[in-house]
Amino acid sequence: MGTRIAAGILWKANGLSEESLSRLLLSKNPDPSVDSSFKLGTAAQVPSDDGVRDALLQWNSFEFEAEAASKKMVATALRSFEEWDNHPHGRALAGVPPVALVKVADAPKRVVSGPYSRPLEGIRALDLTRVLAGPVCGRTLAAHGADVLLVTSPKLPALPRVDIDTSRGKRTTQLDLTDQSDCNRLASLVKDADVFLQAYRPGGLKDKGFGVDDVVNMRPGIVYASLTAYGWEGPWKGRRGTATGFNVAEASAYAIYKGQTDEPPLPPKALPMQALDHAAGYLLAFGINAALCKTITDGGSWEVRVSLAAVGQWIRSLGLLEPSVAFGKGTPVPPRVLPQVPEIAKLAVRVTQSGMKIAEGPRREMTAIQHAAVLSVTPVKEDSEAPMVLDAHAAEWA
Repeated sequence: MGTRIAAGILWKANGLSEESLSRLLLSKNPDPSVDSSFKLGTAAQVPSDDGVRDALLQWNSFEFEAEAASKKMVATALRSFEEWDNHPHGRALAGVPPVALVKVADAPKRVVSGPYSRPLEGIRALDLTRVLAGPVCGRTLAAHGADVLLVTSPKLPALPRVDIDTSRGKRTTQLDLTDQSDCNRLASLVKDADVFLQAYRPGGLKDKGFGVDDVVNMRPGIVYASLTAYGWEGPWKGRRGTATGFNVAEASAYAIYKGQTDEPPLPPKALPMQALDHAAGYLLAFGINAALCKTITDGGSWEVRVSLAAVGQWIRSLGLLEPSVAFGKGTPVPPRVLPQVPEIAKLAVRVTQSGMKIAEGPRREMTAIQHAAVLSVTPVKEDSEAPMVLDAHAAEWA
């Protein structure tokens, strides 16, 4: 398979580069995707990030993007807005809304009864997602009262800096869907679920027996929520991707690179935050709420469709800030210091560890930013607990 690149080198190599025609963003994927780069011949025996860069610069960025996609890698060429709008997939997505509801099967109307203090109390949601939009969606459902069970694979790496915060209010368990007994366990959970939320590559869960048709047959009346990179239409519909990658493909990063001015361009750089991921997560939660309403008023099983690409185009349609505002002087980002600066302290909540593993030692604590929603009649649940590990609970409903 070739020599494995050290993590630090890969991190540095995963940047934007505009030298000649090689303008690429490589996704920091687990090691299997790194091995794929050796198959392409771009980084064989490369000892440093400079070597990776030099190898990539031998490629035309669009040709490398296409070749990488054929090897199931995530690599994205940097485009201008005009280039994206003229791209076949950009044209296919023109006018596609950021959220779509599709009735996929008939089912009796959902019956709702009993007093509830939050809109999603009594709703059980299976969360099969990883970084970042999907977990934000699941966290939002939990904040509004849903019983959210996050299901991850023990074969995939944990990402504590993201997992801990986005698991607030959830319970967490792990199942290996290459093991038939774990597949059976997940199927059992589906039968009592109201929402099945997934954000794996297109077709990934269908291969394991948990595609939309499979889940709807197991649980008529369920809401199946899907997040993909590039949507359900167009030549890239089956392509793997990330929010950062789409920002590059669709030119959001290019706009920052150019500075939206006539001044000499700045070096390409990443966006200051994952706005696309967070927006997609909240819109996915919105779509799930709308679909649950449909199950009450119309009956049926519903699929919620959200893609990073459609959300990104929708954000772009809202307009761009003037350069003097976007790149001018502003309030600096609050520093990460203790004691916290007042701006952070007034938004902070204390969270303690939950789950079976707390018996193994003292309960951990963390400080988090409170939920953004402010509702007068049905306030969000400010979670005082979070599992803080991905296998804190049994694979069962509470």
